[in-house]
Amino acid sequence: MRRTVVRLADGRELVHFDHDGAPERTQVDTRPLEPRGAAPQLRHDPLLDEWVSVAAHRMGRTFLPAADDCPLCPSRPGYPTEVPSDDYDVVVFENRFPSFVGPPGDVVADGPFEHHAAWGRCEVVCFTSEHEGSFAGLSVERARLVVEAWADRTAELTSTPGVEQVFVFENRGEAIGVTMRHPHGQIYAYPFVTPHTRAQLESVRRHREATGRNLYDDVVAAELADGRRVVLESEHWVAFVPFASRWPVEVHLYPRRRVPDLAALTDAERDDLAVAYLDLLRRGDAFFGIPLPYIAAWHQAPVRQQRDDGALHLELFSVQRSADKLKFLAGSESAMGAFVNDREPESIAARLREVAGS
Repeated sequence: MRRTVVRLADGRELVHFDHDGAPERTQVDTRPLEPRGAAPQLRHDPLLDEWVSVAAHRMGRTFLPAADDCPLCPSRPGYPTEVPSDDYDVVVFENRFPSFVGPPGDVVADGPFEHHAAWGRCEVVCFTSEHEGSFAGLSVERARLVVEAWADRTAELTSTPGVEQVFVFENRGEAIGVTMRHPHGQIYAYPFVTPHTRAQLESVRRHREATGRNLYDDVVAAELADGRRVVLESEHWVAFVPFASRWPVEVHLYPRRRVPDLAALTDAERDDLAVAYLDLLRRGDAFFGIPLPYIAAWHQAPVRQQRDDGALHLELFSVQRSADKLKFLAGSESAMGAFVNDREPESIAARLREVAGS
């Protein structure tokens, strides 16, 4: 693999990840871009003890452009894009419309309300220069290169001042809210530990106090022992539908060896991940016989808090509840956070096993 760092016209960083033998990436961004403005504002909700990024500039971000106007495709004569090169393998660059950006600053308190600049970083990960297609359509070699990019960015962002958690994810499909069809994902470097992770780690803490064991380890062991919800097993990875799944299609993927993040994976584990992940995504597309809209969320341990207790794992889920119907988060889910799943987890797993190799 070759790694090349360049700067875009407004100062943002772009990193090329290329297979050995690919051409040098030396093109320069010639667009007349203005320098980036101030960071969005991060506001604290005192009732939920959660942080919310207020990023009004994102209202003007690109929305479902035509293929000829895609900013994630390579640049071509007369149409410069976010990627100055005329081709690429995998690229990662700072988002032009970030929810978090910049170094740490002062925190302001006003009674029960706190706020500060939404420092951190948001990146876009382009899996391929091809506009059409999806991650599931990548070769194993290309998927392995994406895994390497994820691990590289996780390691670098984890060491960035002010960052407390790194989140690698992909939103796929307009039903999920995707605003660009080009196959891509994102990485958020948060200045706080996210609510989902805090809740999980609190459960992990209580379990350790009660049993002396790690809850993530015990969940994986219990799913393997039960077997009914296991979807696939490989040398280094295991996938299963969780016992209390919330979504019509949901599957979790864990390495057999507990590690805090993608950067901690060995080369062998990364090789195996490329194969297992492609397998899961292809089963997802076969579940209803349509391109499955999904969120692929890589949960990684926080940078500082309970890092030794954390466990890298993927939570892949979809709002698609049949070939022509979506699950909408209405009153109970949206207002109270109390999910109702219309599909038994065991039947989800059975279907994902059934469509293997489709």
